[in-house]
Amino acid sequence: MTRSSCTSILIGKGASADGSVMIGRNEDSKAAWPKHVVVHPEETRDSAPTFTSKDNGFTMVLPAHALKYTATPEWTDQYGLFEEAGINSAGVAMSATESAYANPRVLAFDPFVENGIIEEAMVTVVLPYVRSARDGVLRLGKIVAQHGTGEANGILFADHDEAWYMEVGSGHHWVAQRIPDDCYAVVANQLAIQRVLPDSPDFLYDDGLFDFAATHHLWERGTSFNFRRIFGTTGPFDHTYNTARVWDGQRRLSPSRKSEPTDDDLPFCLQPDQPLFVDDAFSVLSAHFEETAFDPADRSAAHNRRFRPISLARTQEAHVLQLRPDLPYEIADLHWTAMGVAAQSQFVPFFAGTTTTPADYQRGELPASLDSAYWQYKLAGVLMDAHFKYFANDLNNVQQATHAKLLANIDKTDAASVGLDKAGLAELATAATADSAGIAKAAWQAFTMKLLVASTDLSPLNFTTDPNL
Repeated sequence: MTRSSCTSILIGKGASADGSVMIGRNEDSKAAWPKHVVVHPEETRDSAPTFTSKDNGFTMVLPAHALKYTATPEWTDQYGLFEEAGINSAGVAMSATESAYANPRVLAFDPFVENGIIEEAMVTVVLPYVRSARDGVLRLGKIVAQHGTGEANGILFADHDEAWYMEVGSGHHWVAQRIPDDCYAVVANQLAIQRVLPDSPDFLYDDGLFDFAATHHLWERGTSFNFRRIFGTTGPFDHTYNTARVWDGQRRLSPSRKSEPTDDDLPFCLQPDQPLFVDDAFSVLSAHFEETAFDPADRSAAHNRRFRPISLARTQEAHVLQLRPDLPYEIADLHWTAMGVAAQSQFVPFFAGTTTTPADYQRGELPASLDSAYWQYKLAGVLMDAHFKYFANDLNNVQQATHAKLLANIDKTDAASVGLDKAGLAELATAATADSAGIAKAAWQAFTMKLLVASTDLSPLNFTTDPNL
């Protein structure tokens, strides 16, 4: 299985309009590779189980007790689980991973470990066993230190108070930074954390990080420790593939800050110009350089394939994990999922307290079958592709109208939750999740049929015929 080449966003509670902490990511790997959305129940086993990866053989003993959590695994476990994202019953969210590149200087002294932990296993062996975002960082950091890792990655954690971004930059070395409450971060396949403050509670790191860098002359003691510069990469490839995506996200959320797509000094964290809503996170994950000369959907634009966009055909699913304040966990935490390409799909909210997911989100294989939510949304996207600009307004209309209905359903659910016990909240969350999926499904089935009818007259085999014949 190939590594994912994703784009991520993290939003602090002070940067959001309603006090939510949000993390999100596009899972980019294959253009036709179905994903499912599932719920794992809380579980206590008689003895501690052993996890073994089908991808690279990584193995470790897990705790006997596992919390309930949502996840988005592959349609087949032939190459491993790749559960990618979820929210557990302690109100902790995790998304893994943002694949990155480490430079050869650090890998010469701390190479990757062939059977160390990798993206495929991270959510599975971390999320069910942590009760805060900080706990998640420390648990994964301990695993990396003990077992090593097979790749450079960024990992997103959040709880109701804070968001953390963790980066693994070599076989055993890592750092994590707390996102300031009034800031957001956009990350795109490049080690992103910059200045590390060793005495600040807003940073976590492995015990040997600074000694490693100093011993191998990667950093001089007494100077600023810039993780991106010491462990990461910069150059023409980064400008084409990575920095332009960060620029695209930042120009949307902080348009007052002027920058260029190839800037090497784009900040890791920024304050937004306006308080952010969950749909602002959607807009970043759906972005493809609209209204610039780099939009690949605008075939009239010059140089429109110069930079790799955030949203692209190889997105398997996109998610935003929203942790809302002042509500019981069962309905406070929303696992928004868009199947397929974010720009051509609908973010649908799954309440974290749901006990199951709709059947069509648990189906989807190869070959394609339209009893699967993944393939339903992919069909609409494929019909859009041939005439993207022609159908752009129709796409925007269905996305916005459906989002309004989904927000109304969330509001109705919030009101209905008052006074319910845990069992009642779980029942409400399950019903509301099914309602949300049904609202989106009905709207998009109608939209897909509209695309089908309209596309019939847009064939390259068409010709202006004589109406008198």
